[in-house]
Formats: sequence, structure tokens, C-alpha cells
Amino acid sequence: MLEIRLIDSVNKQDINIKNEPFSLWGRMIPTYLNEEWQYTVCKFSQQDISEMCFPDENYDYDSLSRNSIFIGAYDNNNCIGLAILQDGFFKYIYLYDLKVNKSYRKQGVANMLIQKAKEVAIERGYRGIYTQGQDNNLSACLFYLNAGFHIGGLNTDVYKGTMQEGKADILFYLDVQ
Repeated sequence: MLEIRLIDSVNKQDINIKNEPFSLWGRMIPTYLNEEWQYTVCKFSQQDISEMCFPDENYDYDSLSRNSIFIGAYDNNNCIGLAILQDGFFKYIYLYDLKVNKSYRKQGVANMLIQKAKEVAIERGYRGIYTQGQDNNLSACLFYLNAGFHIGGLNTDVYKGTMQEGKADILFYLDVQ
């Protein structure tokens, strides 16, 4: 049975679940017109579809816990999903990380983590949650929109001078109050 709960110092090792690959099968292209964000989806041709996996973070619970809240998704006490929220300096709490083990994806686990994150945001007096997704991680971008987030910005310079140059970050916001 799946359970969503806060991760505390007793089970702090659970914040280091492994990153697993995800498919890069398209790109989201946001536009800002008449003070409104819109987007189009550009699907890659079959030969251009690839996989990507972020490096494992090796989070340090003791140092991060000062300004972070950890939410775990558990299947029989085995952590299979993680959301990390960080206090923001304005009225939106930051969704720093969201991941679900590959074998549990598309089963509603990420939505359950977002629901708990909304509860935490409300309890802490935040107006909502914000996060970012790479424009070529179309599955993540579409997930955020389907979960109720809206596009609130675009950062086209964040990857300049890095191995990921040419990508952009789309900022997503979810109002909870």
C-alpha cells in the first residue's frame, strides 16, 4: 500500500533514492503574448528520442533540513518517491526536487507527493509552490501542467557555457490559496 509521509531524521537515508532515466521525446516551447503564457509541443522524430538520467545528488539531511521539508512516497516502508521543498523568500515555496522510481511512474505517485506538498505550503502560509523543468523534459513539463501548475516564466540563459547549452528552464507555479 502506498503511503505519503514526511521524512524526518529517523529515516533520513530515504532522501537519497537513486535517480533513474527518463525519456527525452520532445520539447515544450513557451510563448508570452498579451500578458499570457502559452506553449506548443514539438515532438522529436523517432531517431532523435533519447534517455537522460540526472546524477545522484547524495543529499545531506542534516545540512538541508534547516530550510527543507522532505516528503517521501512509500510502498511497504520502501521509499519509491521524493519531493523536497525549500523555504522561499517570497510567497511561493520552492519544489527543489521531485522524483519517482521508474517502475512506479504513471501510477499517481508524483500527484500524491504534490498533494502533500500543497498541504505543507498551506500550513506554512505560502500562497503556492514553484518549480522549474527543462524545456526538453517534456514529460515533466506536461506533468506539472496536468497537476495544476501554470507557466510563470522562462530562463533561456541558465545553461549557457555548460554541457547542457541550448536548453532552457520553464518556471511553473501552483497556487494553493
